[in-house]
Formats: sequence, C-alpha cells, structure tokens
Amino acid sequence: MYSFMGGGLFCAGVGNILLIVSTATDYWMQYRQSSNYMHQGLWRYCMPGKCFPHSDSIAHLDATRALMILSLLACFIGIIIGIMAFIHYSSFDRFDKTFAAGILFSSHVSTALFLAMAVYTGVTINYYGKRYGNWRFSWVYHRLGVACPNLCVSSGIFYMCAYRMHECPRSANSH
Repeated sequence: MYSFMGGGLFCAGVGNILLIVSTATDYWMQYRQSSNYMHQGLWRYCMPGKCFPHSDSIAHLDATRALMILSLLACFIGIIIGIMAFIHYSSFDRFDKTFAAGILFSSHVSTALFLAMAVYTGVTINYYGKRYGNWRFSWVYHRLGVACPNLCVSSGIFYMCAYRMHECPRSANSH
C-alpha cells in the first residue's frame, strides 16, 4: 500500500513541478513573422530580445490560464491530502484521504489540464493556422503539457490502487 502511495506522491510531485513550469513559461507556441522567430506563452509574447505582456484580454488565453491555475491548486491540495494519507494523519475519521487523493488526481486535475490543452489547441489552430503559415506548438506544449496530465492520471491510479489494497486486504486464512 505504501509503495502505491509513494508512487502517487512521486508522480504528483513531478507533475506539479512540470505544471508550474508549463504555466509560467513563454514557449507554448512559436511562429515566424518577417524573418523573425517569435514565441508566446499564456502570460506574454516575445520577439527577438524583448518580451511583452499580453495586453488584450484574449478569451482563450484567459480560459487556459484559469484552468491551469485550477489544476495547480487541485494538484497542490492533492499532494497535501496524499502526504496526510501517507503519514496517517487522522483529523478526519470518516474521510479516506487515499481515496480523495486518487479522485482528485484522476479526475479533477487531469480534467482541468485536458480542458486547458483543448481550449488552447483549438483556438490556436483555428486562429494562427489561418493567419500565419509558419507556426508550431513549442516544447512546453509538447513536453510538459502532455506529460503533466499523464503524471496526474498515473498518480490517481496509484492512489486508487493503495485505497483498494487498504479497503480489501487479503486474509491469510483464505487458502
């Protein structure tokens, strides 16, 4: 049981670090405009040598930011609940922290991340695909944006396995 919870905590910790990096970094997409390569993230866009904050409130960026922040908060809360379950902190007798961490990671965090990626992907393809011929998703989108949801789902699976082992222990006399 503890090995599953440890695996869940490890996946959640790495996923949270990658989630912070992907939310804060300016390399979600790159494009070329008049022989200059530019890149942008959720918070600002960068030209060679200079970065500028997104001055307009762009709906798809606002939605993606909000979903990324919600997933960060859910991931952080899930890590706290997972640590409490790991050390048997029992301030809530009727609240199974292992099950709660599993549900939080496998549904809430991963759903917010998948929605954030879907909103960003759909609008970016429709907008930039028509406007710029030479654009592409950058390393944050490919590496961190895909790895974070997978790590969070894996963490949820680890916690659910730990919960299942705790709820249904095998009796030694069954053989």
